[in-house]
Amino acid sequence: MISGHGSNPTSVTPPQEIKAHEQGRLPEGSVKALPLVVDLDGTLVKTDLLIESLFVLIKQNSLYLFLLPFWFIKGRAYLKRQVSRRVTLDVSLLPYNCELVEYLRDQRSQGRRLILAAGADERIAHQVADHLQLFDMVLASDGTVNLSGKQKRNRLVEEFGEKGFDYAGDAGRDLPVWSSARRTILVNATESLSRRAARVAEIERVFKHQGKGARSYIQALRLHHWLKNVLVFVPLTLAYRLTELDLLANACLAFLAFGLCASSVYLINDLADLPADRRHPRKRERPFAAGELSLFWGLGSIPLLLGLSLLVSLQLPLPFTGMLVIYFLLNLGYSFTLKRIVLLDVIVLAGLYTMRIMAGSAAVSIWPSSWLLAFSTFLFLSLALVKRYAELVIMGSETEVSQVRGYRIVDKELLASMGSGSGYVAVLVLAMYISSGTAEIHYTRQHLIWLLCPLLLYWISYVWLHAHRGEMHDDPLVFTLRDRVSSVVMCLAAVVLALAR
Repeated sequence: MISGHGSNPTSVTPPQEIKAHEQGRLPEGSVKALPLVVDLDGTLVKTDLLIESLFVLIKQNSLYLFLLPFWFIKGRAYLKRQVSRRVTLDVSLLPYNCELVEYLRDQRSQGRRLILAAGADERIAHQVADHLQLFDMVLASDGTVNLSGKQKRNRLVEEFGEKGFDYAGDAGRDLPVWSSARRTILVNATESLSRRAARVAEIERVFKHQGKGARSYIQALRLHHWLKNVLVFVPLTLAYRLTELDLLANACLAFLAFGLCASSVYLINDLADLPADRRHPRKRERPFAAGELSLFWGLGSIPLLLGLSLLVSLQLPLPFTGMLVIYFLLNLGYSFTLKRIVLLDVIVLAGLYTMRIMAGSAAVSIWPSSWLLAFSTFLFLSLALVKRYAELVIMGSETEVSQVRGYRIVDKELLASMGSGSGYVAVLVLAMYISSGTAEIHYTRQHLIWLLCPLLLYWISYVWLHAHRGEMHDDPLVFTLRDRVSSVVMCLAAVVLALAR
């Protein structure tokens, strides 16, 4: 559990050195200054490395889910060792506590010894220490002893003596360590924890978390992406039965159920995609990737959101609940496996969009026509390809990566031709629907519906033009609902449908 240079435990500190600590500096040339011990998870880095490693492991091979309980039975240290042997984290991308790191650099420049004492496995702890080049010694879990709480305190007292070190930590598990430390450094601690820490040790310094507050939670739940769930209203709208309040209430419940389910999926996706998001010029600002939110909060919110979603769905016809379950499972497969399979990923994305329409139909018992399903499939395939194309444009211009999710930068033009072609086929399906005479069932002036074709042709070309310029949002449907020109096109389409009615 030990690397670096040895040390002589110090239990008594001269008064002049205590005064120097109070002033935030050390006496020049002092060799008796107490070492500063720093925790890793939640303190030095604003994340939990075990949870990150577990998601990376499951993403590599979901069969490891069946091994995790057996590893856990043998102890947390054993679990950490087995996971760390199979997972490699890019420690250069971790969300470090920059203010604390600068403080540690300053302390080191004054000659103070720095010790990294991590509950994480020693393999990961050494990688972090090698990256930062700050620490004289690394203590960490070794596969047998889980270096956390009382185990960490005993190890530090054995090495440096009672009150022979200062300790920087962030959580309740650090209280036993603070009780044996001379002074405490609090990092991202709650007010309650700060009061408890003050009872067992003198607080030297506090590093407060400068988060975004409620904005981080809203961003993690992607409430703005709930706009995509307006698709559940499409069957009711096209059937011109929005005035039937019972059906409208069902559609609203369907919207809520899909929103809650989608938010749980977004949390899973963000937790599973942390390494990839941190390499992305925009996604690295997401709350979990940036360390703004606790991974434990994310894990706890997933079953809560799913439970609420299912409760809402039980108020609707059973086929809707079945569609919701299929939607979740397909999203789960997409998050861990399908998104890395070239071309299949965009087909699945298009299917997930279309499923919202089908679920809306199930909620109000108005089944969509084959024309609507064909039209939506081609249109949403075009939007899914826009999403991938936009990622390649952004990553190709702002980073040095040669591929994204299996797509190579040189695939951009091919994706553009497939995506624009799919969009134009959707227009062709619309034209065939109008000319087939089927439109006469709902429209007395069906000839006016032909005006939808040039509107849709313009909008598809407009979207792809913006994607080509690198101006596309990560999600093209969200871009559509926020973009002024797209809003005008949708309003004109609504006017056309109203006049044709």
